[in-house]
Amino acid sequence: MGVAVGAAAQQLPRPAGLEPAVRFWTRVYTEIDTNAGFIHDARELSVVYRTVRFDDGASRATRGRQMRTARDEVQAALRTLASGQRDNLTAREREVLSAWPQGTSSAQFEAASSRVRFQLGQANRYRAGYLRSGRWKPFIRNVLRDRGVPEELVALPHVESSFDPTAYSRAGAAGMWQFIRSTGLRYMRIDHIVDERRDPYLATVAAARLLRDNYDVLQNWALAITAYNHGQAGMRNAVRRTGTDRIEVIVREYNGRAFGFASRNFYAAFLAASDVDANAETYFGPLTPLPEDASVVVEVPDFLTVSTLATTFDITHRELRDWNPALTDAVWTGDKFVPRGFGLRLPSNLADASQALLASVPASQRYTAQRPDILHRVQRGDTLSGIADRYRVSQASLAALNNLRSRHFIREGQVLRLPGNSAAAPVTLAQRDGVPTGTASVYVVRAGDSIDRIARMFGVSPSALQARNGIVDADRIYVGQELRVGGSGPASQAAGGGRVAAVEPSPASEAAVAVAVAAPPVQAEAQVVAAVEPPAAAVPEPPVAPDAAAAQSQAPPAEGEPVPLPVQPPYASAADQSAVEAIVAVVADGGVAAPGTAAEDGLEETLAESLEANVLASVQAEMAADPSDYLVREDQTIEVQALETLGHYADWLGIRTQRLRDINGMPFRQAVMIGRQLKLDFSQVSPEVFEQRRLEYQRQTQEAFFLANQVTDTLEHVVRSGESLWVLALRRYQVPVWLLRQYNPDLDLDRVMPGTVVKFPRLRPIA
Repeated sequence: MGVAVGAAAQQLPRPAGLEPAVRFWTRVYTEIDTNAGFIHDARELSVVYRTVRFDDGASRATRGRQMRTARDEVQAALRTLASGQRDNLTAREREVLSAWPQGTSSAQFEAASSRVRFQLGQANRYRAGYLRSGRWKPFIRNVLRDRGVPEELVALPHVESSFDPTAYSRAGAAGMWQFIRSTGLRYMRIDHIVDERRDPYLATVAAARLLRDNYDVLQNWALAITAYNHGQAGMRNAVRRTGTDRIEVIVREYNGRAFGFASRNFYAAFLAASDVDANAETYFGPLTPLPEDASVVVEVPDFLTVSTLATTFDITHRELRDWNPALTDAVWTGDKFVPRGFGLRLPSNLADASQALLASVPASQRYTAQRPDILHRVQRGDTLSGIADRYRVSQASLAALNNLRSRHFIREGQVLRLPGNSAAAPVTLAQRDGVPTGTASVYVVRAGDSIDRIARMFGVSPSALQARNGIVDADRIYVGQELRVGGSGPASQAAGGGRVAAVEPSPASEAAVAVAVAAPPVQAEAQVVAAVEPPAAAVPEPPVAPDAAAAQSQAPPAEGEPVPLPVQPPYASAADQSAVEAIVAVVADGGVAAPGTAAEDGLEETLAESLEANVLASVQAEMAADPSDYLVREDQTIEVQALETLGHYADWLGIRTQRLRDINGMPFRQAVMIGRQLKLDFSQVSPEVFEQRRLEYQRQTQEAFFLANQVTDTLEHVVRSGESLWVLALRRYQVPVWLLRQYNPDLDLDRVMPGTVVKFPRLRPIA
């Protein structure tokens, strides 16, 4: 695994310059609860102007008005002090003056007037979280120790969620460890059937891996912990801009556009949470945490309903759901089965009998495949509201289920998943055993498939499968291709008026089963569509020669040709809201999220942060595990990253590709090289808009890849003389070059010396 366990024993940095912030967060966690908050300075956290207390039962609107009134009074007092007045002050002005050290200048008061902020108290949440934490702390400590992560990080969920596995943030983060979807996909299964972010055990393993990956890139635990919030790329950029890896200097001096209050204070908030965790009874009195969770995990052997499982184990649906929070609403409503291979958690008293009980489930209740989805392909003139009306579902459920950034933007050809399932019910084991093997069915090829793999999946010979589909070269199949896997004749005939049967895919292929477009009586909609697949750019490149691979990965689109973005994958549930929409709503309401306030009723406010900065921060947060630098530098240059071409840059900038060639002295058809600097022209759009477009493209492309593939671990390869990283990545390890670069961000892929240690991620297809 390559983990240096000794690093876990390294003492976490605790510079004196952070102590005022640590004391502030200690007060937040212990002194005031969610019925009160501090009006304070957003930079000098030792400056707390006053405590605002809300009436019990006050509405959010009432609390907001009370908070804004208090804030306005403090701002007015600061402006008076900024004018130089020190005599004949009001009581409020004297209160504000006393919060600052003697000798504070008028200019300092002027600057402070734009940094007035409100922070909601967290004492009641912290105490409740401490009591809950007893269920999982032993497990968390073991996982952190095994991954070479400091055990003090057992307290990090206090900052993220108050140890609440059901927590959802307004920016779409979920679970006890508050994973954003795009980051979580690198380590867990997250789709409309299973969302492992909500499972405290699986999410703990993912969090430990992310933290360790952060440390391997940044080589500093304070930065690695801050990167959990701000991302690896953000912290690498902070180090480059400040010239140091000292967290206290970065917090004080770094002014990156996406480095907002939450990121700046994340490490200090964690240190405070860790202190309180270690001395909880000092702050809260005698406490008895919940006992350690006692449970057992069994693998579900076939696709089963939750009712079957509840009956089999003689427990209620509620108990089963409490033990298995990763299963989404679609499973609990019966729209989907519990997937084959799912690790079902049960109370420990069922440990000895669990396998026998599962074996007792009759074949008539065991299904061979997942319930098929209902999909709709967007056509010209479609609107989300029109689609919602047509299928009698809400716009909100469509937007959430399909991970739509905006309810007002869908595009022709886009595939939307609809709530529910198609009328085509998968067969049971009993039905399968009584059905002739020649029954016609169709399978849609997904990333990672091969003729041999599909043939094994359906119990036919590879040669018969090729003959049935007129395939001469077994290596020439492609994602989205429809293959007839039973009977005879072309696959197009098997569609039978637009409906495609879902028959016996393996666990690794369940998400790829083709289904019919839902069929309101509109002829144009009766077309077969495949489950959402990664775009070509997101699938591992085919093994080709190094020079050809470099040219292929950077081949620009035709001049003037628009660059399509991949289809957006679905959210796991309606609670998983669009990050940008949420940020827009929060900022419009006067607030942004802060450490320790994962729940949606937190009332935070940062006056100095603009909407534009928050949109950038929200998208960058979704790329937290990606160390690549996607930001524009002060000299208006960028570092070229994988998956990008001159055509992309021109499209995002609103200019012609030739303009970029001219200002960079590049001859026609010369490809851009990964890792090189490129000068851009911002005459049509701002650097901020360019960054948002770039990050969104990378987010969607990478997310599509991680919907089909998961990084299970990493291995280290020592480069030998004559070896090429391009060949190693594409042929030996079958890793796309863009992902290899992310695990080795400072490596020049074209200039690697023998003896260099390169980290290769190990991939597996996601069931």
